[in-house]
Amino acid sequence: MESLDQTINSYLDVWFGPRDPRVKGWLLLDNYIPTFIFSVLYLLIVWIGPKYMQNKQPFSCRGILVVYNVGLTLLSLYMFYELVTGVWEGGYNFFCQDTHSGGEADMKIVRVLWWYYFSKLIEFMDTFFFILRKNHYQITVLHVYHHASMLNIWWFVMNWVPCGHSYFGATLNSFIHVLMYSYYGLSAIPAMRPYLWWKKYITQGQLIQFVLTIFQTSCGVVWPCAFPMGWLYFQISYMISLIILFTNFYIQTYKKKASSRRKEYQNGSTAAVNGYTNSFSSLENNVKQRKQRKD
Repeated sequence: MESLDQTINSYLDVWFGPRDPRVKGWLLLDNYIPTFIFSVLYLLIVWIGPKYMQNKQPFSCRGILVVYNVGLTLLSLYMFYELVTGVWEGGYNFFCQDTHSGGEADMKIVRVLWWYYFSKLIEFMDTFFFILRKNHYQITVLHVYHHASMLNIWWFVMNWVPCGHSYFGATLNSFIHVLMYSYYGLSAIPAMRPYLWWKKYITQGQLIQFVLTIFQTSCGVVWPCAFPMGWLYFQISYMISLIILFTNFYIQTYKKKASSRRKEYQNGSTAAVNGYTNSFSSLENNVKQRKQRKD
């Protein structure tokens, strides 16, 4: 295993250049194999899990879901706060920020972004809970693509560009996750479900997040600094893929459902009219029959 690690690391160093020495020795960052294995295991569970649960009763998981979602809400809030204060302390430039000019604030950003990377491993549990609860319809291509890719992308980010211009997308995403996981935590409590109205707006916020990240990343391309240009191009490409997938999800989930509800309402109205007409006809027939009996 060690020789395989060395081989992979040597190839990565040739392709991407020297790593950032500030993260040397940090948990899961020295070698890519653990992150890759976690991702493969995740995909295997996504494939096997629904088959395993097919003839089994779904698990409730209500109590653990509340704890899990509250925990991720607090972690996301912590990361958002630390990233915002770190950017402020380091005097980060919105248009382009390299990875070595922020002083002590850079190390603060690096430490928080390691937690951001690690949170992507924790978030695999989102899918596992869907499987255990037999909510298989929620395991979409978007869901699996997003979860499996983020852990791997952030392993590379943490090894080569663990601060600087990398902060922006993580900051926005942490804020969105405060809203999202608080929503999921509350929705696990049946009594709270009638009061939860903002799910659609979370998806809208995610789309806004991707657009803002593309804009901010593009600023680094137009007004370059010492931040590696290849990472900027990759981030723009990845954000575009998420916009496409999330837009499709939004249309399928909200626009088409709203359209089907309108059709159901129209059909219901027609049924009511037909019911009234039929009742009126039957009443008319009864009157005629009575008249005939009197005659």
